[in-house]
Amino acid sequence: MEFGVGSVVEGKVTGITKFGAFVSLPGGKSGLVHISEIAYSYVNEVSEFLQEGQEVKVKVIGIDESNRINLSIKKAMDPPVRPANAAPSGARAPRSFGGNGGSGGRSGGFTPRPAAPASQDMDFEDRLKQFMQSSDSKLSELRYMEKKGSSRRGGGRR
Repeated sequence: MEFGVGSVVEGKVTGITKFGAFVSLPGGKSGLVHISEIAYSYVNEVSEFLQEGQEVKVKVIGIDESNRINLSIKKAMDPPVRPANAAPSGARAPRSFGGNGGSGGRSGGFTPRPAAPASQDMDFEDRLKQFMQSSDSKLSELRYMEKKGSSRRGGGRR
């Protein structure tokens, strides 16, 4: 069976790794569902969402020059309904890095993103996953700022 990018097919999970799951496809082919393409919610452990031998519906999202097939489970299903007051999935609060015209001073800092209000509809697991995502993002920002600042230390004019 031939299929191309955009095709939605049934497959069987044949292997689970920390970065995703391998899925056997019709025609003896197989592909990879990256951890970011498993669910619309945060996926920390692939095994929390998939088990070997499980039948899944996947969408072909890419085939590279080596004929490796990239798959998505979440794009093969409808996205979850978001509350009317929720921001679009890619929207973030504006940030400001070093607000003094690029002079390199640290006093500008960054504008923290406001925390999303905890919804009464979210259970503990969803709140924990949301917290972990927010925490990872904040740590990344801090590491970026530290790296940016450390590259300027000791290199000043004398």
